[in-house]
Amino acid sequence: MSPMTLPEAEIVIEVPFHDVDLMDVVWHGHYAKYLEIARCALLDKIAYNYREMRESGFAWPVIEMKIRYPKPAHLGQRIKVRARMTEYEVRLKINYVITDAATGERLTKAHTVQVAVDMKAQEMLPGSPPILYQKLGIAP
Repeated sequence: MSPMTLPEAEIVIEVPFHDVDLMDVVWHGHYAKYLEIARCALLDKIAYNYREMRESGFAWPVIEMKIRYPKPAHLGQRIKVRARMTEYEVRLKINYVITDAATGERLTKAHTVQVAVDMKAQEMLPGSPPILYQKLGIAP
């Protein structure tokens, strides 16, 4: 896999009642959950989800999340969340786009940044460990 073919994943969610406010609009805090579901689908594609990360001796905490909400999602709406890895050498950056599943209209745009932490030493690494390169099929 080359940097031009970094992994991406797409999931579809039907907005449930418990995620909306009195106006049937998704409460802003639930978008983090939608991003997490898509991020896990992406990490599953490279067989390096959170369980595999822990087994490899590394934690990958989210250290940054940015979300823009140009249009709201509503109760019962089917939304598509696409996650695409864009950086992997020093940090793991994933970009997200949330669209209406029926029309393709863009609703939300976001990104997250994660860094590798050596679980034994409890120290952040200055770059991604070799295991991530292996999972991506890239020589470090």
